[in-house]
Amino acid sequence: MQFIGYKAILRTLIILTATHSKRILNMEKRHILVTSALPYANGPIHMGHLLEHIQTDIWVRFQRMCGHDCYYVCADDTHGTAMMLKADEMGISPETLIARVNTEHQKDLADFLVSHDNYYSTHSEENRQLAESIFKKLFDAGQIAVKSVSQLYDPEKSMFLADRFIVGGCPRCKAEDQYGDSCDKCGATYDATDLIAPRSKLSGATPVLKESKHYFFSLSNHTDFLKAWTTSGALQPQVANKLAEWLDAGLQDWDISRDAPYFGFLIPGETDKYFYVWLDAPIGYMASFRNYAEKNNLSFDQYWDSDSSYEMHHFIGKDIVNFHALFWPAMLKCTGYRTPTRVHVHGFITVQGEKMSKSKGTFITAREYLDQLDPQYMRYYYATKLSNSIDDMEINLDDFVQRVNSDLVGKVVNIASRCAGFISKQFDGRLSGATGNPLLKELQDAEGTLATLYEEDEFSKATRLILGLADKANQYIAEQQPWSLIKEEGKREQVHQVCSDGINLFRLIILYLKPVLPELAEKTEAFLNIAPLQWSDAQHLLHDHTINKFTPLLTRIESASVDAMIKPSEEPVETETSAPENTSEDQYIDISDFAKVDLRVARIIKAAPVEGADKLLQLTLDAGGETRNVFAGIKSAYEPTALEGRHVVLVANLKPRKMRFGVSEGMVLAAGPGGEDIFLLSPDAGAEPGMEVK
Repeated sequence: MQFIGYKAILRTLIILTATHSKRILNMEKRHILVTSALPYANGPIHMGHLLEHIQTDIWVRFQRMCGHDCYYVCADDTHGTAMMLKADEMGISPETLIARVNTEHQKDLADFLVSHDNYYSTHSEENRQLAESIFKKLFDAGQIAVKSVSQLYDPEKSMFLADRFIVGGCPRCKAEDQYGDSCDKCGATYDATDLIAPRSKLSGATPVLKESKHYFFSLSNHTDFLKAWTTSGALQPQVANKLAEWLDAGLQDWDISRDAPYFGFLIPGETDKYFYVWLDAPIGYMASFRNYAEKNNLSFDQYWDSDSSYEMHHFIGKDIVNFHALFWPAMLKCTGYRTPTRVHVHGFITVQGEKMSKSKGTFITAREYLDQLDPQYMRYYYATKLSNSIDDMEINLDDFVQRVNSDLVGKVVNIASRCAGFISKQFDGRLSGATGNPLLKELQDAEGTLATLYEEDEFSKATRLILGLADKANQYIAEQQPWSLIKEEGKREQVHQVCSDGINLFRLIILYLKPVLPELAEKTEAFLNIAPLQWSDAQHLLHDHTINKFTPLLTRIESASVDAMIKPSEEPVETETSAPENTSEDQYIDISDFAKVDLRVARIIKAAPVEGADKLLQLTLDAGGETRNVFAGIKSAYEPTALEGRHVVLVANLKPRKMRFGVSEGMVLAAGPGGEDIFLLSPDAGAEPGMEVK
C-alpha cells in the first residue's frame, strides 16, 4: 500500500508542481518574517500549542535550507483580565507571573527543537510604543470612534465583566450555567445582557448594567479592502469563504478598549481605559521583531513598510481567524504597514477522540511529553497529520507509536543500518564511485515536488512521498541481498556498490526529512562526515567519500514511556484556564445536583488488571439486566480474583468516559487515603444488582 500511495501522489503532483517548484528553488533569495500565534502566559505549553509551533518550525527550517533569509519570532500574550486575576490568585504581581511563565515557555519550545530567532513578551516597551503609535495614526485618520456602551458590572468586585466571567440561563433553551456569549447546550449566541438570572463567576453577585465610554476601531469602513485582500491568495479557500459570509453580513466596529481594573497598556490621555488585549497582541509580532532587529542590525522598516517586497507569514489556529484576517490587515493598511503575505490556518487536535482534557487523560503538556520521549517523534507524527486545510486532526497514541517505530526506525534508519556495517568492515568506511543507479535519480527528481509540498504546508503528503521512497530503498537492498552476495566469490565490488547506493539513498531521505527531524539530520551529518545538509544538496551524491562508524540514530518507542507520559492526566484534575473556575460559591453544589446521582447495586462478574496502568482494574459488572464495563483505581488494595462475586455501589448515570484502555461506563464508590487503604462501599445484605441505593 505504501508503494501505491507513493506512485499515485507522485503522478498527480509532479507535472503540476514542476513550474512552481522551480520558482521556489531557483528564485532570488527571499526575505521572510514568520510568526506563530502567541501562547497565553497563564499556563504551560501543551500539545495544542506544539502543533502550531512545530508546523511553523518545519516551514521555517525548509525555507532556511533553501538559502532564504527567514526569521521566526513569537512572544507570550500577557495582557487582559484573566492574567490580572490569575496573578492575584497566586499572590504575585502580573509581571512576576509573566516572567516566570516566559522562562518555562521558552525552555519547552526550545526543547521541542522550535527554532525561534526571538521569543519575547507583549508586555514590553517596544510593544507599548508601537501600540500607542498605531492608535494615534488610526485616531488621526478618523478611524477611531468614541461611544458609550452598557456593560454588566460586578458591584462586589467593582469591575466590568467580560463574557467569560458571567454565567446564567440560556435565553433560548433555558440551560443553566452558560457563559455570557454562547450556549454549550443549544449553540445559541447572544449578548450577556440576555442571560436569565446572570451572576458573576468572580463573586457570585448579580451584575448590574453600567455605562462606560469606549474606543472603537471603525472596521466597517474597510469592507471593500477586506473583500479584495481576503480573496487575494493570502488565505486558504476554506478560510476566505468563511470570511466572505461575515463580510457580506456587514462588519461591526471593533471595541478596542477595556475599563480598569485591567492588566495592559493605558490608552494615551486616559487614566482608567486600557487597550484591549487583542489590539496589542498582534502588534506583539512587530515588537518582537523590532527587539530582534535592533540587536542584529536588521531593518525593521524593510519588513513592515507598506511598499516592502519582503514577506510576512502568520501561522494560526482557525479560532482566531477574525483577528488575523479582518481586524489586523485593516489596521495595518490604515497605518501604512504592509499586510500579511499569507496567513496559514490550521485546525484543532483531538487526543484519543477527545478534546484535550485532564480529567479524560488527553491533556498532555510539553514537559510531560519531554520527560519521557524524544521530541522528534511528535514532530514527525504531527507532520504526518498536517496539511493545507483547517480540518481538525486526531492524535491517536497507538497510531503514534506504530508510525514512529515502523516509519522512522523500521524503514528510514533501517536503510543505513543495513548498509553501514559492510562499508565500515569490508571497505574501510569508504563509499564507491558513481554507479548510475536509476533509483538514486528517482529520489533526486523528487526534490522539486517535495519543495512544493513543504512550501504549501502539505506536510502529510510530503512525508507519504518520503516514506514511499524509503520503501523503495529498502526493497532495493532486500532484492540485492548484500549479506548473501558478500559470501559469493567475485561479488565484493557489487556489494560495495549496493551498500554505497544504500547510504546515498539514506542521505537523500534524511535531507528531505531534515525540516521535520533536525536532530536526526545532525546525527546523520556526523555519521556521513558531511557539512549541514542544504536543499540543493539533493543534486549531489557522495562518491569516493569516507564515512564514520554507524551508531544507532533512533530507538523504538516503548509503551511504558507513553503510559508514563499520560499518567499525570489519568486522574481527574482541574484544567487550568484563562480565568479562575472555582471561587467562593462555585466550590459547592446544590442538593438538587446531588439528587441527580443515580446509585445502584452492582455485582462484580470479573475483575482483571489493566495492561500498562499502575492503579486500574477492569471490572465487568452485573447492574441488573445489563452489563457494565468500569475502570477503577483500586489495584493497590484488591486482588482481582478476590473481588469477583462481590456487590458494590455503582454511579449508574455517569457519562461514559473514553479512556486509552477502553470506555468506562460508570464509577464504583470507594473511600480511604489511598494505597492499600481503599475501601469499596458495600450495599446492605440481601441487595440485588440493579436495586437503587438510598
